[in-house]
Amino acid sequence: MAVSERLRLPSLDRATEWLNSGPLDPAELRGRPVLVNFWTLTCINWLRQEPYVRAWSQAYRDDGLVVLGVHAPEFAFEHDIDGVRRAVEARGIDYPVAVDNDYGVWTAFDNHYWPALYFVDADGVIRDHHFGEGRYERSERVIQRLLGVERDPVPVKGLGVEADADWDHLRTPETYLGYARAERFASPDDATYDATHAYELPESLPADHWALGGEWTIGSENVVLDRPVGTLGFRFHARDAHLVLSPGTRDPIPFRLLLDGAAPGSAHGDDVDEDGNGLLREGRLYQLVRQRDAVRDRTLEITFLEPGAEAYVYTFG
Repeated sequence: MAVSERLRLPSLDRATEWLNSGPLDPAELRGRPVLVNFWTLTCINWLRQEPYVRAWSQAYRDDGLVVLGVHAPEFAFEHDIDGVRRAVEARGIDYPVAVDNDYGVWTAFDNHYWPALYFVDADGVIRDHHFGEGRYERSERVIQRLLGVERDPVPVKGLGVEADADWDHLRTPETYLGYARAERFASPDDATYDATHAYELPESLPADHWALGGEWTIGSENVVLDRPVGTLGFRFHARDAHLVLSPGTRDPIPFRLLLDGAAPGSAHGDDVDEDGNGLLREGRLYQLVRQRDAVRDRTLEITFLEPGAEAYVYTFG
């Protein structure tokens, strides 16, 4: 049923855990407008949206707004509650978060997207929604109408991985690595699924293609390095390059990044130093590259020095 058919805020009782709050229900929230934000901790689109949601929560809390986060995991490792807690702390989220590991709240909303915003009035009726990034000023105006206030929009400037994408120069699409959704694989040998296989990097990569070097297992949602040393290569065109990674059950895994065959220097991302050194400590999105000069085609190679590294999806900004 579409939001336009005046759905009411559904029950939240299928959340598996709550952070920053005890369990909440629609009756308890009645009388206050509510902004519901579906997210998952590795989603770059949510990470770039979150500064706005955080700012709205702080700016309109005294006017009666309740912001409610719903964490619904995309990847298996995102079910780990400690990982969600780390993300809440890292993002400075102080509003209630329903942990939705069984997708009960997701299903009750008939939601299909990360991130998703649902705007609920004081009577519990969903008045508007928005999926994905953008539309920030209009969304804030919706909040103001629900609260009965009118003022200038809150100034927001995302920093680091939360910074708005450089849309004018973003040409490379999000690229999943697990075979369920993988595209544009360019290692010379065909991919082998659910079994260890030795791959080689090609001499050069076509635009927007990726490849493996070393012994990897390509699974349905990720690629996993089985023996040291292993490399992931990608040819991209964007200011920022990110990769969702997890060490699995292993200790922290050191890695080295090369950009066009050399250390990244000033083009290093938040999770890499100028020499290209990084450490895979936990499951999350890692910012590998932020080009601070003119954006151009680049070849990224990330080499893991120990086995166990799990790679899920490249995203760009």
